[in-house]
Amino acid sequence: MFEKLSHLALQHYWWLIISVLGAALVLLMFVQGGQTLFTSLSKSKDERTMLINILGRKWEFTFTTLVTFGGAFFAAFPLFYSTSFGGAYWAWMILLFAFIIQAVSYEFRTREGNFFGTKTYEVFLFINGMVGTFLLGVVVASFFTGSPFYINDMNESFWKAPTRGLELLLNVHNLSLGLAVFFLARTLALLYFLNSLHDEVLEIRVRKRIPHNAIPFVVFFLTFVIWLMFRDGYAVNPETSEVFMQPNKYFINFIEMPIVLILFLSGVVLVLWGIGISIFKKSNRGIWFSGAGSFITVLSLFLIAGYNNTAFYPSYYDIQSSITIANGSSSHFTLSVMSYVSLMIPIVVAYIWFAWRAINRHKMTRKEIESSDTHIY
Repeated sequence: MFEKLSHLALQHYWWLIISVLGAALVLLMFVQGGQTLFTSLSKSKDERTMLINILGRKWEFTFTTLVTFGGAFFAAFPLFYSTSFGGAYWAWMILLFAFIIQAVSYEFRTREGNFFGTKTYEVFLFINGMVGTFLLGVVVASFFTGSPFYINDMNESFWKAPTRGLELLLNVHNLSLGLAVFFLARTLALLYFLNSLHDEVLEIRVRKRIPHNAIPFVVFFLTFVIWLMFRDGYAVNPETSEVFMQPNKYFINFIEMPIVLILFLSGVVLVLWGIGISIFKKSNRGIWFSGAGSFITVLSLFLIAGYNNTAFYPSYYDIQSSITIANGSSSHFTLSVMSYVSLMIPIVVAYIWFAWRAINRHKMTRKEIESSDTHIY
């Protein structure tokens, strides 16, 4: 079946899968967002433990999605993987190290014989939440703003900045998306707390914090999107494969792909609706609307970054070295074989949904934390 598809069709199929995984990763970053909030939200040890355990039930979903996202990128678009991970070394290593200390923290925070103390691992969780969300947004923004690399005729890549990825932090447009993802993760975490808690005192505190994070998110997200619509983009001539700068490229992508535009606008509306009903209607179900909206919105941004003859990993050092889904992908045979494996995705999604519902069947209470039958992170 898949082997009968053209190479270009397979490349588009796999960019869609990458986009879905990237959108899922940003959505699941609510775990990281919550890790930056539990200290300020809790006033006692039991309250802090409740919040940490609500997040602890889900941290593995985020970690697994990050690994899957990286693995899929490596297999489907190896030129991007070698160029970005080998070039923007410090950006990726800091991001990955932040996730390593997260895994260690959940496993060892309350373990007997923990000579570092619980406070140390709580600081690690805060670092993971802050660095993980912000840096991921900055790296994703570089899909639109570009990076300083050169690729020769042998597909050998050379990073042309000695800071090895840290130079991305000097681009204000990158920073706007990094801050947007940071505040989005915190906002989604607050909505998730509301949906998972059964504690009136904590619920009041959580609800008061939503506007403090939702408003900065909206400001930084609008800054990024409006700027993106008016900036020149890295377009590809489909006949010659030449990369050139096209005014308003990403706005044009939305116009020429109306389904993606509808998805984007629908996602934005869902995010705002979820936030609105949580603030004004005191609903505890805002996470379902804002979560779905976040996934759809990020999916749309990934699609306009790679589809419609666009370089998804552009180089501002040497524009012709920019990576597209056509010149950066694996062979037809590799993509075909991988596509059969991808048919298992619905089964995996169904399992995740079942596990998610089973874990969230009962809301977190102080009584559950005190129970000896409960696993405490």
